[in-house]
Amino acid sequence: MVETSVIRTVCVYCASGAPVTSVFTEAAAELGALLGERGLRVLNGAGAKGLMRTLSDAVIAAGGKACGVIPRFMVENGWGYDGLSERIEVETMHERKKWMADMSDAAIALPGGYGTMEELLEIITWKQLGLYRHPVVILNVNHYYDPLIEMFGRAVDTHFIRPQHAAIWQEARTPREAMQLIYALESLNP
Repeated sequence: MVETSVIRTVCVYCASGAPVTSVFTEAAAELGALLGERGLRVLNGAGAKGLMRTLSDAVIAAGGKACGVIPRFMVENGWGYDGLSERIEVETMHERKKWMADMSDAAIALPGGYGTMEELLEIITWKQLGLYRHPVVILNVNHYYDPLIEMFGRAVDTHFIRPQHAAIWQEARTPREAMQLIYALESLNP
């Protein structure tokens, strides 16, 4: 548990639904173990199922802290995970996303559905606007995000995204590569 950087808290966006193909569950477990081995605090949406729970359990088992941020209506619906190191309840989804961005030193997106993609696009937008200054990594497990990454390229080609903004996020294919990227990118930040 040796800290080698100013990265102390990593936000991980990921699916809270289950079941999913094992390749995605294995990637979440591996990423959680890698983050936990570094003694990091990992933020996610506090889901009791899916990749969120797998990630949280792996982080804690490896010596890190898993912190979930969840709106009260989700708690009232029984969607929150009680096995976290810490759970923060907020009022709204907007408050949840702001809290997670404000408290993190890096963001990684595992595969997920609408919510995960929305969170990923918002943090990329915030980075483009200078509101988020930390590394953003898309963990493209099993080519899941290929169509989205292709769409980003198309947006650059058609001038909806400036070429310099195409480099504000990075793609990783494995959890280990995602970890390497957040530390490499963090060292480049002012």
